[in-house]
Amino acid sequence: MRRAFSRLCVLPLLIVLGSASADFSIASASTSLQSDQLFAAPTKLDRIGRIVAPVMINGRGPFRLVIDTGASHSTISPGLADTLGLKPQADPGIWVNGITGTALLPAVPIERLEVGRIAVENTRLPVVWGSVMANTDGILGVASFKTERLFVDFKWNRVSIIEGGQRAAPRGFTRIPFKRLDDGLIVVPAKVGGLVVRAIIDTGAQRTLGNIALRDALKTDRGRGKLLQVTNVYGATTESKSGEVHVVPSIKLADLLLSDVAVVYGDFHIFDVWKMSSEPTLIIGMDVLGAVRALAIDFQRSELYIKSLGYDAMEHSRRGVGVRAHRAFTTGH
Repeated sequence: MRRAFSRLCVLPLLIVLGSASADFSIASASTSLQSDQLFAAPTKLDRIGRIVAPVMINGRGPFRLVIDTGASHSTISPGLADTLGLKPQADPGIWVNGITGTALLPAVPIERLEVGRIAVENTRLPVVWGSVMANTDGILGVASFKTERLFVDFKWNRVSIIEGGQRAAPRGFTRIPFKRLDDGLIVVPAKVGGLVVRAIIDTGAQRTLGNIALRDALKTDRGRGKLLQVTNVYGATTESKSGEVHVVPSIKLADLLLSDVAVVYGDFHIFDVWKMSSEPTLIIGMDVLGAVRALAIDFQRSELYIKSLGYDAMEHSRRGVGVRAHRAFTTGH
């Protein structure tokens, strides 16, 4: 058994999901970026709604990688490994924890991965089966970020990474303080139908997931939402799990109110890995995060900033999103 010689990473991918990360440093290569910008580029969501950024690998590219805040390692697809002339090696492989199970995946050596002035050198990345990647080349994990600020503008299709910590909250944004767990996960307080829960911010996830503890804590049908269907969930491994899709009446993050969110409840392996099976927990995916106008994550200040669509119905319709996000106004405490 080779587990002792293999690295372990968390990759909560759902076919409908993704995740990844590595230790980054500031590259010395000259760029045309502004002095405080580490990376800036146009972005488009991939075909299942995740944020995609151009990334250089071993001096070639740019390749299309999904930016993921919910993982402990970056990955590449089998197609990209072939393009780079790299043969995946199963010995030693990398153990991957996905949404539905654990698997030992082959890996490839990477000399240099660059995102603007951010770089990681001399690492090994697991090769994850192509279907999970949708139409992208891999996943860029940012769970190891410590001082940066990630900014995504969905209205103008722009993604950037700047030096964080010293800047105030962007104007017009809702500020949500978060906690970071040891593996880099971003955890924010939230309410689902009035129930206080922990919420993981996962930009690599296509869909929003809930554990069984959350489903059962929402005891009434009204609280947990209308059951739409029972579906099979697939992740980074070949295992699958069944999940119940419910439309939740409301999810509240600070003073941001999200309504008509479809949540997939299930006994998913990743909640065991994160030791979150017994406490009501939500993984907030891009079906929710992509329904806002813009978002920013300041890793140094441990703050999430969200700008909602407000009541711009024409824009909401144009973007074709099903989730409604707007500011919630209260008159008391």
